[in-house]
Amino acid sequence: MMSGPLMDRIDLHVDVPRLPPHALRDDAPRGESSAAVRARVVAARERQLSRAGRSNAHLDIALTHATCRLTEDDRRLLEHAIDALQLSARSMHRILRVARTIADLADSTAIATPHLAEAIGYRRLDRGR
Repeated sequence: MMSGPLMDRIDLHVDVPRLPPHALRDDAPRGESSAAVRARVVAARERQLSRAGRSNAHLDIALTHATCRLTEDDRRLLEHAIDALQLSARSMHRILRVARTIADLADSTAIATPHLAEAIGYRRLDRGR
């Protein structure tokens, strides 16, 4: 198990389960194409650069607070997650930046509850501490 301070520095904690055999068949439904994903990523990055002059990953604390505004309900959700998962301030800022990135990928001008909930979910490995 990695230490808490090291885990704080990793933005996305994702467990990737093995695919069932039927999902590997030639006639299995295909996901989003790489070209479509690339187009969304390029557009999201352009939004980030035009908004803050840098990618969300490189926002300092002041820019994080300025660009990652939450509704009062979402602020309470984040505070509850921080308390329940015993997350650090560093983790909180990382969650905000990831939520902002998820919103950018969805072409959303604001962070919505689903964006924040998804970002909190990516701290999954923190739950084992």
